[in-house]
Amino acid sequence: MKSQFTLAALSVCAALTLSGCAQQSPTTADTSVVAATDVAQSESVKANALFESIFMDNVMASPISQTYLGIKQDQDKWDEFSEANYAENLARTKRHLAQLNEIDESRLDPQTRLSFLLMKQRLAQSIEDHQWRHHSYPINQMYGYQSTTASFLINQHRITSEADAQAYISRLVGIEARFDQVIEQLKIREAKGIVAPRFVFPYAINDSKNILSGAPFEAGEDSTLFADFKAKIASLDLSDARKAELTAEAEAALQGPVAKGYGKLVSFMEGQYERASDDAGAWKFPQGATFYNNALARTTTTDFSASQIHQLGLDDVARIHDEMRAIMKQVGFKGDLQAFFAFMRTDSQFYLSNDDAGRATYLGQAEQYIGDMNLRLDEVFGVKPKAPLVVKKVEAFREKSAGKAFYQQPAPDGSRPGFFYANLYDMSNMPTYQLEALAFHEGIPGHHMQIAIAQELDGLPKFRRFGGYTAYVEGWGLYSEYLPKEMGFYQDPYSDFGRLAMELWRACRLVVDTGIHAKGWTREQAIDYLAENTPNPQGDVVKAIERYIVMPSQATAYKVGMMRLLELREAAKAELGDQFDLRGFHDVVLANGPLPLNVLGEQVSEWVENEKVRL
Repeated sequence: MKSQFTLAALSVCAALTLSGCAQQSPTTADTSVVAATDVAQSESVKANALFESIFMDNVMASPISQTYLGIKQDQDKWDEFSEANYAENLARTKRHLAQLNEIDESRLDPQTRLSFLLMKQRLAQSIEDHQWRHHSYPINQMYGYQSTTASFLINQHRITSEADAQAYISRLVGIEARFDQVIEQLKIREAKGIVAPRFVFPYAINDSKNILSGAPFEAGEDSTLFADFKAKIASLDLSDARKAELTAEAEAALQGPVAKGYGKLVSFMEGQYERASDDAGAWKFPQGATFYNNALARTTTTDFSASQIHQLGLDDVARIHDEMRAIMKQVGFKGDLQAFFAFMRTDSQFYLSNDDAGRATYLGQAEQYIGDMNLRLDEVFGVKPKAPLVVKKVEAFREKSAGKAFYQQPAPDGSRPGFFYANLYDMSNMPTYQLEALAFHEGIPGHHMQIAIAQELDGLPKFRRFGGYTAYVEGWGLYSEYLPKEMGFYQDPYSDFGRLAMELWRACRLVVDTGIHAKGWTREQAIDYLAENTPNPQGDVVKAIERYIVMPSQATAYKVGMMRLLELREAAKAELGDQFDLRGFHDVVLANGPLPLNVLGEQVSEWVENEKVRL
């Protein structure tokens, strides 16, 4: 991407050529323009090189990050999870900030200056947040070490050579030491009074025991990891004898370090379960209120207080309920909104069979919705992702504890597509009337479009292409549920009700997240609020509240981000009138990768001013 200073210099040269002056000696003014451009280019090149250096310095300190990016240098290792590693990360971040402060911001071109400011903010916040390094639950039902260790090997560790297979085995061997570190970190947190609520432990213990289910741990079909390893080496160009040797090495690793590691982790979790309480909120942490307010600021990239966010949620819930009543009237339902909710929860027309046929139908419908949207993208987007998207059900070993649906980004080198995961363990928790909105959110034009495009922005440094701000990312996801309504999707009024139900879900999140973590609500109070105010099945409600409990503030990002995107769009429309171009608006939102909401607002304002000049 050319800098604006470079473009300005090119414009000067073009003007001189057109006026017949191209062969004349440069004037003092001309020389100044060229000199200023050269300075900006020089300092910008230096800054961008530093951005890449900082990004790669962090990646190379993380074997897991390397694997996500297709780098195989340390693919036989796991990330360290220790106090020493926390200290190393802090020291590295301070060193990076010192290096960044040597850059002369005033000499940077606009895009590089934006990168500079984002990097500086990120580093400073990381240093500031070091104090909260223990304010988390390493074992939880959403992304705990007990499940992500196995899912990482299955979904991320590719085996295309014998060396890859040996690295996989080395990672299996390393699981015991990895879980030793997890247990040590759990002990440190417990000494500070930071222990997951009791409900977390049965999930995590079950996940762990699932990994140890099957051969070679016990008689029966191959366990999840053993089956994965065998399937991956089957296509290697190796002799049967060598494949058998590798399989035997993997079997020994599973029976030894993997079984021992999971065994020790399960034993510790069972003990901690007995010591845990039912207290759900971050208020119970040391300096819990301060921690949560900081978490809200990081998540939403705003200065909204917990009370303000709580009220935003209450107001939006009331608005959406009114829109739902209009649909209820449209379909001729007799009864109040609560009765309609009960109807949507229980009527068989909205639920597929809880078997392989029902699951296949669900995945097929999701693919159809995404395919239909793909055919319409050119109407509202100029920039589109290159990476393909695959719809996939959550793997059996983690489906009991995993979320309802989620997205996994593609590999930057094109070796792995993006995945839209649907949790089809219990089809009664996956109503079809919500499927259309869910497919748009996780797939196209939602997470896949935004994240894949960000990764594919060649002109931006990697930390912007692969980074993220939750309010931007999830705000875009929720906006992507609403946009298709304007394009004529959701023709079925029940599907449109599903869209509103998804939006209502996010509005309720503002209420329950702040209720749990700032107002002292219990798990049961939050469950009751969500059950009374949404049409979602009870299992859905319980799983959601349990998610919000272990991820303080994260759930507030969706609605805050969506609200800001719509505010920015309406402001741009008001400024540009009939000249407003929706494609242009979307492209400017996506063209700079993830941004804090205030910075996104600045980019949209600049685009509006440029459009005024152009028009």
